[in-house]
Amino acid sequence: MNRPLVGALATAVLGAAALVGSAGSAGAATGGTHHKPKPRTHAVDFAGTVALSNCSGSVVKMPTSQENDPALVMSNGHCLEGGMPGAGEVIVDQPSSRSFTLLDKSAGDLGTIKATKVAYATMTDTDVSLYETGSTYAEIEQKYGIKPLELATEHPAKGAGISVVSGYWKKIYSCSVDGFVPQLKEGDWTWKDSVRYTPECKTIGGTSGSPVIDTTSGKVAAINNTGNEDGEKCTVNNPCEVDENGNVTVHKGINYAQETYGIPKCFGAGNKLDLSAAGCELPKPSGARR
Repeated sequence: MNRPLVGALATAVLGAAALVGSAGSAGAATGGTHHKPKPRTHAVDFAGTVALSNCSGSVVKMPTSQENDPALVMSNGHCLEGGMPGAGEVIVDQPSSRSFTLLDKSAGDLGTIKATKVAYATMTDTDVSLYETGSTYAEIEQKYGIKPLELATEHPAKGAGISVVSGYWKKIYSCSVDGFVPQLKEGDWTWKDSVRYTPECKTIGGTSGSPVIDTTSGKVAAINNTGNEDGEKCTVNNPCEVDENGNVTVHKGINYAQETYGIPKCFGAGNKLDLSAAGCELPKPSGARR
């Protein structure tokens, strides 16, 4: 996984990291009446992203979120301050006072917002953590001029242009969705229907939790979480792909994300988690009714 970073490791990786430029805006093509206009793309910047102590993240909203709802911060499950959840483990409503550094569009530090709890976190089927903060969206916008990123509600499309925005490194990686992986296995964990990037997105440790933004819609399509570093098979930091027939393949140097389009179905009024809501397919805590 694009693992959390500490100390000297962060310094070493920073020296070797190559920035793939931020996605710029592109207007419709003007090639005459015989050419279809290209889809307009959104200029992707750092507004709404956050830096964690060891990972990246973003302030996110559901399509139904209201301005006075408590703001949510999304990162990876493996970025939790208490350590990585085990396979099959689901965490809900766990108190937290974690701080997040909020960035402006140019990656400048605006200030901090603080969690009140981990609303949801798991590394089973997906790799996500959602923190509830003590600030509303309206309060964040009033104080910092920052709006949240919105989670898309449709499955990402193969070939879609994407930008992976890392608040930790203050870098944007731009590429496309190369395809989808029925099962992605890494160590003890298995993720379902993962996004595979084209090779241009050379994400590194510390980019974990970065929002993956669809450059056509401007919405969050997935959350960055891992890549095969050494060409090993199914080991930590070396995920392997498993197809519908059980065939295992390894793609050294290729990076991955977990889809987020199903998450909005699991949050109701007031941004409250409701794992029993119709259409919610996030894993539930052991013992919970399905």
